[in-house]
Amino acid sequence: MDKAVTSLITTAPTRSVSPQVPQMARSALDETNISGAFNRTPTTFQNLISKDKASQFPAESGRYHLYISYACPWASRCLSFLKLKGLESAISYTSTKAIWERTKEGEEHVGWVFSTSGTEEPGADPDPINGAKTVRELYEIASSAYTGKYTVPVLWDKKLKTIVNNESSEIIRMFNTEFNDLAEKPDLDLYPEHLQLKIHEANEWVCDSINNGVYKCGLAKQQGPYDEAVEKLFKALDKCEEILNKQRYICGDTLTEADIRLFVTLIRFDEVYVVHFKCNKKLMREYPNIFNYTKDIYQIPGMSSTVKMDHIKRFYYGSHPSINPFGIIPAGPNIDYSSPHDRERFSS
Repeated sequence: MDKAVTSLITTAPTRSVSPQVPQMARSALDETNISGAFNRTPTTFQNLISKDKASQFPAESGRYHLYISYACPWASRCLSFLKLKGLESAISYTSTKAIWERTKEGEEHVGWVFSTSGTEEPGADPDPINGAKTVRELYEIASSAYTGKYTVPVLWDKKLKTIVNNESSEIIRMFNTEFNDLAEKPDLDLYPEHLQLKIHEANEWVCDSINNGVYKCGLAKQQGPYDEAVEKLFKALDKCEEILNKQRYICGDTLTEADIRLFVTLIRFDEVYVVHFKCNKKLMREYPNIFNYTKDIYQIPGMSSTVKMDHIKRFYYGSHPSINPFGIIPAGPNIDYSSPHDRERFSS
């Protein structure tokens, strides 16, 4: 999930979830407004981990656990930061199963569920911290009054047995700076001060028109909202293509969080969004700069391990019966993102 973040998390005050949370959508499928347009609701748990040892949530090795789904682009961006910064020994993580299942007997709600064993589904494991069967249970442990969406990512505090944060845009900032004393790559800064204005600007239009844009296309229930969303999406992709014709990354010659946030949508585009979300005006592979850029990011050490295309395809095609009622998964296109790219041409 995502929101605009305009200040450094290292100086922001600690925030807690309200005991009385207003009724919200239970999943993305419920987030269509009266006009038939998709409108993502905000996240709720937004406490902040700090390198300050006196803070409520200090950065400590082994204290925090990240719950993800390899299928979810927002969760995948958090896993990408964990891998890029080299935080695997400090922060553990678990992925759910790919396809949504019923989360409580006698209710219609479906959502993220954990594997019952380490061999049930490759890439998915049981919850090693709370023994929860579903992500929904994690939210209910953290707050008995919670009535919102049961989303991933979830950054869990093992010590206080609660959700610290479920806002991906804040989790990646915490991983970028607050755990540097524990990171294998503390000098890697994906949110450098001199590029923060450019990063904010890129995040704003990429999030609205591309990250959320594909959902606005795919989950629209009327023609008008779909037409508007698909036009904005491809204008934004045209803008990306033009930018990436002149520089290696979206904000210049340096890899930043803006690239990771864009990548998680691009890597799913031809495999899922073109068909499932009706984003078929143009394939991502028909944008030479975007396609090579996507391969460039994928080939950064650690990034390929965050992409499990079988989980991605099985989730989208298998979890949205209103879009794909028979759950049939298309055979292709099975793109090789490890093939050569031309992005080194921008290296000095």
